[in-house]
Amino acid sequence: MSDVKTITELFEYLPHRYPFLLIDRVTETHVGERIKGYKNITANEELFNGHFPGQPIFPGVLILEAMAQLSGVLAFETKGVRPADGTNYLFGGVEKARFRRQVIPGDRLDLESSIVAERKIMMKFECAAYVDGEIACSAVLTVVEQSA
Repeated sequence: MSDVKTITELFEYLPHRYPFLLIDRVTETHVGERIKGYKNITANEELFNGHFPGQPIFPGVLILEAMAQLSGVLAFETKGVRPADGTNYLFGGVEKARFRRQVIPGDRLDLESSIVAERKIMMKFECAAYVDGEIACSAVLTVVEQSA
């Protein structure tokens, strides 16, 4: 089942807000399996003032965070809970991270995440980020459930 989520709808799934909400839209959701979305990389983002002046590059750690946020949306959908229910998913780990190309202002960072393992309070995802169909980053990420 495919399910598009706009930025406003993402507020129901992620506690992040500007400047740290790193997903602009979810374009496809298959609950219990996989999810796709994207982030538009814009020149006016504050981080480009320091990373790097005259040669702006979107930081790799923020690409990982964007993939983790997308994975968190899939975790919420799969488990049938939301932050409003007192549940949150925290970044639990990174494995096999590889950076293949720079991401710069004007790029659209297309994100994909698929569940590879699921336990009671932990989920592991195989993730990838692309620009114009070219792989920019891949990693295996873990999110851990935190309940109030």
